[in-house]
Amino acid sequence: MLKKKDINHKEKKNESAPKAHFPATLVGTLANEIASIVAARLSSLRSPARRKKKPEKLKKAVFLDTSAIIDGRIFDIVSVGLLDGTFVVLEEILLELKRIADSSDAVKRERGRRGLVRLDEIKKAKGIQLILYTNGLSEKIPKDVDEFLLKTAKTHKGKLITCDYSLEKKARIQNVSVVNVNALANALKIAAVPGESLSVKILHSGKETGQGVSYLDDGTMVVVQNGAVDIGKRITVVIARVIQTDAGKILFAKKI
Repeated sequence: MLKKKDINHKEKKNESAPKAHFPATLVGTLANEIASIVAARLSSLRSPARRKKKPEKLKKAVFLDTSAIIDGRIFDIVSVGLLDGTFVVLEEILLELKRIADSSDAVKRERGRRGLVRLDEIKKAKGIQLILYTNGLSEKIPKDVDEFLLKTAKTHKGKLITCDYSLEKKARIQNVSVVNVNALANALKIAAVPGESLSVKILHSGKETGQGVSYLDDGTMVVVQNGAVDIGKRITVVIARVIQTDAGKILFAKKI
């Protein structure tokens, strides 16, 4: 046990010891270093901020719009291998198709359901990749489905397939690669010229008295003068003239 005089002696000894002095600049530097280390440690304990994931770019994406799906001819084109790539249907397009399939209008309902059936068939087909594209971002989707379709196709540098003339023009203005099925069908039609003979089967009468109407394999209409009397028969005709319309070519012919 220390005696009182020993404690007093120790205190005096400490008081007499020289005190260390640090420059104010050094103290400030050390304080900044410590603060930086503590801040770094605290930030590492925080949960990482959630970042919006950018959607992966689809390679060789072919986007189908509602009109092309309902039309159905694009599926025949896909089946023969004329188009390749990843065929994409936006979730918004599928919802629009379902609304058409549930329409009170019998014609719309039938076309909508046929489109859904063809989609299902293509999805199950071997060698063909069909995917449903869902918007993964918290991005606001435009009310106009066509605008969102164009935006998505442009983002992925994909090709758009449509039967809609207005949508085709919008796509070209926005530098989106687009194929109009109607234009493709017209380009693939048989090139008939006046003076050429054809064998056709008359199916029904035309608008004008005495006219008979036939169709080539590609759907081209052939109007035959005085052909109404041959309905149901196959006859040989010669092309008199060719008229180009928005719907395609119409061939006017005479019986030989």
